[in-house]
Amino acid sequence: MVKVAVAGGSGQVAREVVDALVASGKHDITIFSRGPASSAVLTPGVEWQAVDYSDKETLVKALRGIHTVLSFIQLLSDPDEKAQRNLIDAAISAGVKRFAPSEYGSRGVDNMAWWQGKQKVREYLRAVNEKETVIEYTLFQPGLFLDYLAFPYKTSKHVDPLQTVFDFENRRAIVVDGHEDAIMTLTTVKDAAAIIALAVDYDGKWPTTGGICGNTVSISQILEIGNRVRGRPFAIDKVKTKDLEAGELKTSWGLEAVHQAVPYDQAQALLKAVCIGTLLSSSEGAWESSDEMNRLFPQYEFTPIEEFLSKVWDGKL
Repeated sequence: MVKVAVAGGSGQVAREVVDALVASGKHDITIFSRGPASSAVLTPGVEWQAVDYSDKETLVKALRGIHTVLSFIQLLSDPDEKAQRNLIDAAISAGVKRFAPSEYGSRGVDNMAWWQGKQKVREYLRAVNEKETVIEYTLFQPGLFLDYLAFPYKTSKHVDPLQTVFDFENRRAIVVDGHEDAIMTLTTVKDAAAIIALAVDYDGKWPTTGGICGNTVSISQILEIGNRVRGRPFAIDKVKTKDLEAGELKTSWGLEAVHQAVPYDQAQALLKAVCIGTLLSSSEGAWESSDEMNRLFPQYEFTPIEEFLSKVWDGKL
């Protein structure tokens, strides 16, 4: 049993992981949040502590005795990565053994401006450990959450549905012309949370990269599965790399559902950027995760993509 601090623990993915940790019954868990606890996010047996990420001294005090820190700090609310850097510094000063930065997505971040903070935090962790390991860390990277292909249906307890370039509801997709064989990793939220909980239990040293591979499939395979589970072929909008690189999205449709953390006045611009960025990055292999966590926990059985999607879309028009 160890003490675990979950920074940004009121977020949707964080709450899935907290539930998995609670279910294991092995750890003392404290949620760090900028604000006071609300009844909507309180979990029995989990402590709640309001923290100021700009105050390193109080962060160090809050982290005394903590073994593992899992960060879910929202990148859009930490544009200069100050909160995560302060959290890392405080964790080192407090003697924390393990740290997981706010990742939980793609392996690469090129062409995804909204996630550039991840690269900066990766570089910071690499720098502080350059001469010797002062804090053990891993980058949990499950690829794209498979649950998003169930949009608009919610398939996990806390994570809300989000649209992707694969629109199973309307049987359509946006694909980069010539890159149909690009590989993507898709992992359910439940599986990702379970693996993270297992990693917290793990007694050995964490690998620096913590790839989680629920399903590794090509874009063309995703479309073939879509054709089968939805009963007829998808309508495909093919876009050119040169247009995407020029910031142009020449499609018959686009993303509409925005993450709750995005201000209304920024939503449309960000949705377009996310669509273009996801297409470009996927064509370059950014969404193909490595399998470090699979190798650490070979006994874990991941949810197969077609089985998952067949259950979601069975009987739906």
